[in-house]
Amino acid sequence: MSDITFYTWIGLPLLIFVARIIDVSLGTLRIIFISRGLRKLAPLLWFVEVFILIVVVSQITRQASNLAAYLGYAAGFAAGNYMGMLIEARLAIGTLVVRTILSKGGEQVAAWLHAACYGVTIVAGQGSNGPVQLIYTVIQRKDLVEVTGLIHQANPKAFLTVEEARAVQEGIFPHPSKSRQIALAQRKGK
Repeated sequence: MSDITFYTWIGLPLLIFVARIIDVSLGTLRIIFISRGLRKLAPLLWFVEVFILIVVVSQITRQASNLAAYLGYAAGFAAGNYMGMLIEARLAIGTLVVRTILSKGGEQVAAWLHAACYGVTIVAGQGSNGPVQLIYTVIQRKDLVEVTGLIHQANPKAFLTVEEARAVQEGIFPHPSKSRQIALAQRKGK
């Protein structure tokens, strides 16, 4: 196989595929950063994203009859979206509001969250089947698995909703510390 044929049918499509993964991943992250209030990083990501896109499109237009390049472009776009979501999930940027609705046992859930150093607000409410307790806690996104685990450990039938918080002022947010780790270990042992 000649060098030109290798480049046309394998090298170029792979190059386009990888470039689209990077470009679309950056675009996905840019949109997520903007929606989470991290607007200063977005223009830099946009610059790199557009630069890569221009390079890729210019390569495709030179090889307009190459089906493999088109497939590399489309596959890179799909893989880039997936990769961007994976990266964003790993970064776990943002603040969430976890709302727990319970017909009974709210005090125990609140106590477990307090013991793990999370801020908690309890509100009495009326559900379709009678009185309920609404428990609100504002957390960092990276703590969601831990918090939902604590809630379900304290009350396996807890009803939860999770929402993005656009902005947060003040409040109680746990810091990684020995006392917090000890409290969590004690709760997990029960």
